[in-house]
Amino acid sequence: MNNLSKLLATKKSKLIPRIGRSVVLADQKIALFELSDGRVYAIEDYCPLTKGPVLEGIVSGEYLYEPMREYKISLIDGKIQEPDDGQVKTYPVEIVEDDIYIEV
Repeated sequence: MNNLSKLLATKKSKLIPRIGRSVVLADQKIALFELSDGRVYAIEDYCPLTKGPVLEGIVSGEYLYEPMREYKISLIDGKIQEPDDGQVKTYPVEIVEDDIYIEV
């Protein structure tokens, strides 16, 4: 049984490509990132390795470089890239016109 809900997060027009935007949905801090090609990804705003937020990280391609130690995190599946190990939770994103919905 799927208990996930789609919640309105923000408007796509409010995003700045490659700059994170913070939202809180269902008591979860989520970082939204729009890539240069217009795709939007949502990940938990928390790095399991540094125990800090990832919102201020630098986006390059489909990866986010965590701001404290520059761990390389895939925005697609949340995996922290080698030689480091770990995973950040990702959230499904749906865009309807200008509205961004996130499944939480």
